[in-house]
Amino acid sequence: HRFFVLDTDAALLLYFVNEPSRGQKPRGVLPLTGAVVSLSDEAPHMFVVNSSNGESYKLRAADAKEQQFWVSQLQACVKSHAEGSAKIMSQAEGQQKSLVHSIEALPTRGPLTSLDQDLLLLKATSAATLSCLGECLNILQQNVSQASQHSKTLPPDGVPGWLGPKSYSAEHLKNDGLNQIPSTRSAEPSPALTSRGLQCTAEPPEPEVFNPAEEVTDTEDEEEEEDATVMEEQRSVILHLLSKLKLGMDLTRVALPAFILKRKSLLEMYANFMAHPDMFLSITAGSSPEERIILFVEYYLTAFHEGWKGAVAKKPYNPIHGETFHCSWDVPKDKVKPLATGGPPAATHEGARAEEDPNDCYKLRFLAEQVSHHPPVSGFYCECKERQLCVNAHVLTKTKFLGMSVGVSMAGEGVLFLLEHDEEYVFTLPCAYVRSILTVPWMELGGKVTISCAKTGYSASVTFHTKPFYGGKVHRVTAEVKDHASNTIVCKAQGEWNGTLEFAYSSGDTKVIDTSKLPVIKKKIRPLDKQSPYESRRVWHGVTSALREGDLDAATESKNVIEEQQRAHERLRVTNNVDWKAKYFNKEVTVLSNCLL
Repeated sequence: HRFFVLDTDAALLLYFVNEPSRGQKPRGVLPLTGAVVSLSDEAPHMFVVNSSNGESYKLRAADAKEQQFWVSQLQACVKSHAEGSAKIMSQAEGQQKSLVHSIEALPTRGPLTSLDQDLLLLKATSAATLSCLGECLNILQQNVSQASQHSKTLPPDGVPGWLGPKSYSAEHLKNDGLNQIPSTRSAEPSPALTSRGLQCTAEPPEPEVFNPAEEVTDTEDEEEEEDATVMEEQRSVILHLLSKLKLGMDLTRVALPAFILKRKSLLEMYANFMAHPDMFLSITAGSSPEERIILFVEYYLTAFHEGWKGAVAKKPYNPIHGETFHCSWDVPKDKVKPLATGGPPAATHEGARAEEDPNDCYKLRFLAEQVSHHPPVSGFYCECKERQLCVNAHVLTKTKFLGMSVGVSMAGEGVLFLLEHDEEYVFTLPCAYVRSILTVPWMELGGKVTISCAKTGYSASVTFHTKPFYGGKVHRVTAEVKDHASNTIVCKAQGEWNGTLEFAYSSGDTKVIDTSKLPVIKKKIRPLDKQSPYESRRVWHGVTSALREGDLDAATESKNVIEEQQRAHERLRVTNNVDWKAKYFNKEVTVLSNCLL
């Protein structure tokens, strides 16, 4: 037996060892704001209190009368505080609206204007704070009875599946691979680089002419020099933009200023996952299913740091509909684990150089395509014929405003095919967050992702940890590889995805990988004048050149031209009733949770 006290003023349920100890510190405290109180048939006269913090108390009264009395009192306390919180929020919303109206009513010129830096900051932060409080109140008011059922989870948002590429799948890899891409279009000079823009036509663009012999080692892939400060005029633009946004608002259709842009398309960012192709190609050399999935996890954890390096987080270009990106890597064969059996997972060789004789290199080829604009879906594919492996993935990006940060979810999945072993590894991608958008924006990854192979019964769970509000480390990641047949953990990993990673294996062996010291093999790409009009670097050449020169007005103008051309293309397709067809990927319709996606 325990002695319980209901504090209606503070909305707390306190319990003590017995009644005489009531004057001492309570043994337990359960917050009732947003709680759910319900009867239970688990035992006579039992009822359950599910708190919004995830804790749950199962209580048993002496009889039915006492049970009903406690349930009624607890429910009345919960309801009273919910109504009181809602009333306070309503008053706060009214005051915030009055504040915004007063600021916007100020003149645009004079000693105190509506564009005053401090007033814009007050306007933006008050809106963000109120939105956060509103979200917290909504969470507290939700029925948390479902939250107590930890074994049940909601299905993920449905996204269209994109399989392919249609010109070369895993089966095609066994035949021709990427060496023979069908083409019926000449590489005419890109109008996108002139004032005329892309040719406006209702028909989707056809596959590009592609000659691998024209590729040269990339010289534009150096780390961008970023100023770790936000200029005052840029800060005022950000403040003005923030004052117009609402918490949770989808930023997909919001026009963002040019100075926050990274000088790369999102399609090229996906190619940066392959910055360590020697580790990627070594996966297929694993002598057992266990070793192969461990090699994949080691590669996966090191795949993100190269694409997201830099002192200041910036946003890549949103690919236009039909945009593509092609590149390849020459991977020296002596830097890749040989196709042989035996031995634990090998450490990555150092000193890889793309200048090796191509005849002594594996050729790894990559292409990406923006297969949908609304919703924004990208497909990317990578293969190496000699090593008999390829990756095929589709990603739906969703960008949302989170107050003083921005969240980007990457829904969808990828599949790694190891043809020699007839294995398929399905994997997902983490979310990305841009923090401190008013000062020095920085990026972190967050969320739980999975890697699984149905054939072998092995899977991996990877968690990207976001920084706690107080203290804690940034960029932390942990992972476990599990053999479901024996229900054992065969590998554990921890560290920073852009720093040092520590691996511990069931054999007792350990390994440390320092991502900052891993050799990066430069990708190869065709020169700009050899690219077709819809290839990423050619599409965004005007914006990139202006950003490199620091001409933000020219960058904004060029960006607006590209976006307006895309809207004109879409209007023309609607007028002519022309369906969009992707060049390299086929769309797959999947049924999930009784919903046709």
